[in-house]
Parts: sequence; structure tokens; C-alpha cells
Amino acid sequence: MSDTIRPEANDTLAQIARLRDQVETLVREKAMPAMERMSDCAGVTAHEAAEWSRQRADTVRETVRGQPLVAVLIAAAVGFVLGRLAR
Repeated sequence: MSDTIRPEANDTLAQIARLRDQVETLVREKAMPAMERMSDCAGVTAHEAAEWSRQRADTVRETVRGQPLVAVLIAAAVGFVLGRLAR
């Protein structure tokens, strides 16, 4: 009985080793390139979002400088509404 278990165990270990090699190959050839592409895409998107935010901040800054009274009135109105909502 022991003689039949040992070859089966060795065969199982060999199958596990082959599966491990296949998984490693799959990760190296498919998953890693896909993750690198996603990382690159995320980096580009983050850069674009930061640029968009800077442009909007510049626009707001220019508007406030050009119309300070309107900016103060808008800020007061927003503060009032937030104060009412906080109650």
C-alpha cells in the first residue's frame, strides 16, 4: 500500500509544481503588463485632474480679483446656507 501512495504523492507534487509554473508565467506575461498599463493610466488621469484643478483655481482667483464684492456676497450666502443646514 505504501508503494502505491508514494508514486501518487510524487505525481501530485509534480502536478502542483507545473501548476505553480503556469501561474507564475500567467502573472508575468498577462497580469503584470495589465497592471502596468492601469498604473500608467491612473498616473495620467491624476495628472490631468491636478491640472484641471489648478485651472479652476486660477479662474476663481481671477474672478475674485475682478469682482471682490460679488465674491464676498457669494461666500456669505454659502456660509449662511451651510450654517442653516448644520442645525
